[in-house]
Amino acid sequence: MRMLLMVLLVSCAGVAGIYRQTEGFTVLTTEAARRASVVRSPRALPDALLQGQDGRATTLLHSLQSDGRLAVVNFMYTRCFSVCLAMGAELQQLQAAIERQGLQDTVRVLSISFDPADTPQQLARYARSMRADASVWRFAVAPQATQRQALLEAFGIVVVPAPMGQFEHNAAYHVVSPDGRLLRIVDLAETAAVLDYVSRRVP
Repeated sequence: MRMLLMVLLVSCAGVAGIYRQTEGFTVLTTEAARRASVVRSPRALPDALLQGQDGRATTLLHSLQSDGRLAVVNFMYTRCFSVCLAMGAELQQLQAAIERQGLQDTVRVLSISFDPADTPQQLARYARSMRADASVWRFAVAPQATQRQALLEAFGIVVVPAPMGQFEHNAAYHVVSPDGRLLRIVDLAETAAVLDYVSRRVP
């Protein structure tokens, strides 16, 4: 009898732990739980120095607030020939859809490089290769290591050095409010979900 009671207690504790980790059995992974948590309670982001493709320095929060639009933020670096190119192609399509639907006064795209070796000149060249319209899609680099790491952690981006000066990193699209709150995290290949979300926020 005592053994059965112990088994039941352990089982209940395990189920309770799974319940907490899966937001009440609604998600199956830690990443999905984080995304659900952001939807439920948008998160304030830390500030960080940014240097834009035009060479001008600003901070993330000042950039967001002074612009006043929702921002679709992604992380990349200009020497990336894998996931960053895939994101670039999708963001080209998102940019075209934003302009086609007349949402350019409501939403913009901000691509932030986590590679301190990226210069404004490299960012500007990369922007041209992506056919980025600067009124909709801008590029910047986060040059300060401590602030950059805090920013990556807040967005849930993991960057690992790889051979030949490359980086391995995960990727997603992040919808951020003008007051610096992370509102949504959307997977690659789901830019339609981004567009749907921002469209519904048009006054």
